Amino acid sequence: MPTIVVDVMPKAELLDPQGKAVAGALSRLGVDTFASVRIGKRFELQVEGEVDDATLAQVRQIADDILSNAVIEDVVGIEVVE
Repeated sequence: MPTIVVDVMPKAELLDPQGKAVAGALSRLGVDTFASVRIGKRFELQVEGEVDDATLAQVRQIADDILSNAVIEDVVGIEVVE
């Protein structure tokens, strides 16, 4: 059964308090490899049957309308995982 994965991230121009908290924790642990951290959301939608262009278009619409808040977030990826 295929799964469609939708990744949503905060818009680049917005602050990410969760990401800042994780970056601070990494710094306190002595990990200084990473310049910044941003935290987003991942949705997995299992599909019965084949994934076609119509299904992907429907997922794109759902991602834009329901899974993300267009004011503060961007849908950054839609991927089919078999």
